[in-house]
Amino acid sequence: MPTHDIHAETARRRTFAIISHPDAGKTTLTEKFLLYGGQLTSGAGAVKAANKAGGTKAVTSDWMELERQRGISITSTVLQFQYGDRVINLLDTPGHRDFSEDTYRVLAAADAAVMVLDGAKGIESQTRKLFEVCRDREIPIVTFINKWDRPGRDPLELLDEIEDQLVLDPHPISWPVGDGDRFAGVINRHAQEFIGFTRTARGATIVAEEITPLSDGLDTDNSALADDWATAQEQVDLLDAASTEFDLKRFQAGELTPVFFGSALTNFGVRLLLDSLAELVPAPTARLDANNEPRLIDSPFSAMVFKVQANMDPAHRDRVAFLRICSGQFSRGMTLINGRTDRQFSTKYAHTVLGRDRATTDEAWPGDIIGLISTGELRPGDAVYDTEPVTWPEVPTFAPSCFAQATCSDTAKTKQFRNGIRQLDSEGVVQVLHRPGRGESEPILAAVGPLQFDVAEHRLRNEFGAPVRVETASWTTARQTDEASATTLEKMSGVAVAQRLDGELLALFESPYWLARVADEHPELTLNRMVGEG
Repeated sequence: MPTHDIHAETARRRTFAIISHPDAGKTTLTEKFLLYGGQLTSGAGAVKAANKAGGTKAVTSDWMELERQRGISITSTVLQFQYGDRVINLLDTPGHRDFSEDTYRVLAAADAAVMVLDGAKGIESQTRKLFEVCRDREIPIVTFINKWDRPGRDPLELLDEIEDQLVLDPHPISWPVGDGDRFAGVINRHAQEFIGFTRTARGATIVAEEITPLSDGLDTDNSALADDWATAQEQVDLLDAASTEFDLKRFQAGELTPVFFGSALTNFGVRLLLDSLAELVPAPTARLDANNEPRLIDSPFSAMVFKVQANMDPAHRDRVAFLRICSGQFSRGMTLINGRTDRQFSTKYAHTVLGRDRATTDEAWPGDIIGLISTGELRPGDAVYDTEPVTWPEVPTFAPSCFAQATCSDTAKTKQFRNGIRQLDSEGVVQVLHRPGRGESEPILAAVGPLQFDVAEHRLRNEFGAPVRVETASWTTARQTDEASATTLEKMSGVAVAQRLDGELLALFESPYWLARVADEHPELTLNRMVGEG
């Protein structure tokens, strides 16, 4: 395939993730993107725990049964769709801190992120943590201040909070007129127009918009709208006087964030946000390998595995590895090499993905996300290629702070239990540890947060048919160690040494205070901190 074709196709791709604190409206916004992208014809779903009558429409991105029961996003989801002449690769991430590892892996595959804030709450704890991950990875951020159809904080105050807490220069592209029940629309500062909205039932259909040039003025037939319009104009005048022109280079460098206001639930401001993402999010470019060398998009084919998911289709019980294509053209049926194992594998079953739904794809380009079925040994972080080897920067494993002992409560189901444990470990659902001499029958589950144990237990029972008992263990802190140190540590009370399936040794302590004492009394021991602590 000629180089200019690769560049032309790559230039059409937009690959971005959506991040937020729980309940800020991230998954609802994802659904509305699908609505405006023509992927939903019966109205976007609302994120709610399913009622007994099954009356709540399930969202496309929250396809897992446990997600629908809990009303939260548990696993990241890939959604690819066409929008105008763009191909959108949208990555919906879990907002809850217990699933930070999954979000971290997904961000490694994204070229930008949409940060969703609740207009009444502003920046919350998980927002700050996810922002720091984006900053570490130099990922540009677009900010959407959501739920403006409800009473919220002063919009200028929210801008100050972004600037002060995130040290990020906010540049509002849209500005709200009214809030709560009086939210009438937004001013598009770049196009110098007012976009007025018509309410529909929970935004089930694309909302009607009335666009008026600011130079024409606005006909206000009631005093409330007149007051809100006057207030918005005064605020925009302040912004115009205080801010400079939008700088695309500063945005792509992660120094500036374009800001949009709206309501994902009622569709207010969604079209303008999606239009802007299609233009502002950078197209895929050369990615740096583990040696900090750029892998050009017209180099031979290469990709990064950032997620593995089993049993998405209960009828087939298959396993899907999700790949971010980094260079070259993908053609279904090509033979690829797993750089970690140096083994070849076939790509006969390749799909584009929309939540749980799949469609066979014959070709894909840099920036695209594809799912490969039944890929055996592929794990998150693996580099795959066809002719020219590559190694990507390591996707680190987070420090676990919760531990549990898992046992199969039916010895006749031991094989299913062990298979399930191996699968959950390979996906990164939990970290699976084994203590020396105890084999696979008594694994220790290690997690960032306790909700991961609920997911593991649910999936072991429902997907693998393995009745399981999960009991919380007393350890609270882990450190990476080595064989020499492990010999000493195993003799201490309040300490256990366990090994991950990848061979990494971890020292487990019952409290951070005991860890501090051991480290102080035995400075010769290897006790390395892990990613995500604190």
